[in-house]
Amino acid sequence: MKKTLLFGGIFLVLTACVMKTKSSKEPAKLALSPGEQKAFTLEENGLDYYLYLPENYNKADALPFMLFLHGAGERGDSIEQLLQWGPPKKVANGESMPFIIASPQCPTNKYWPQDDQLDRLVALMDHVEANYKVDPKRVYVTGLSMGGYGTWYLSARYNDRIAAAAPICGGGELDSAAAIAEVPIWAFHGAKDPVVPLVRSSEMVDAVNAAGGNAKLTIYPDEEHLSWRPAYANDSLYTWLLSHSLDR
Repeated sequence: MKKTLLFGGIFLVLTACVMKTKSSKEPAKLALSPGEQKAFTLEENGLDYYLYLPENYNKADALPFMLFLHGAGERGDSIEQLLQWGPPKKVANGESMPFIIASPQCPTNKYWPQDDQLDRLVALMDHVEANYKVDPKRVYVTGLSMGGYGTWYLSARYNDRIAAAAPICGGGELDSAAAIAEVPIWAFHGAKDPVVPLVRSSEMVDAVNAAGGNAKLTIYPDEEHLSWRPAYANDSLYTWLLSHSLDR
């Protein structure tokens, strides 16, 4: 399902002024150790991304997989920007997480909801699932701001692959609600957000539920745009994701 996003000044675009960091080309063999996060480039389309393996990777037969989508301010060609927020920041700070986590970087002047970028994300999902011990029934997507939009759009387009999704301060297309109804959704938003209005999350949650879906919304009454800070600090989010699988 191809949709066109009308951004209309919603996103706050930050200028990247850091130098290009070279990512490693990932060989066929395991290229990082359990508990490690490392940058790679997907050879088939040039997508730069971080990959994290949980500490119990070698002891597990199959593990849940999380795709994390950053916001507009982290676009560019310096992947270290992704370590500012969310799951990449948590593991960079030494926290252990129970997911294989892929955190790709969107190019400057591109947006996750665009069809070509969604295609690149799916290629990354395919690559990780083919080369690592991913449980294909427990694939999750989450993202903030522009990544929140990407989460809504990816959930609609690939609802048969995503077990649950957590979009933060984003929005989607209301006429995609029937497709998204196949995916459990937990959305988050700040009530005072001046960049992406709260209504962009609330209208999507309402539309998904009206279509027979399973969506809920947490509103932070005093938060502005950075609602991802309390959202990703909430351990209940990760427990909720892990409670879902494609056997729903």
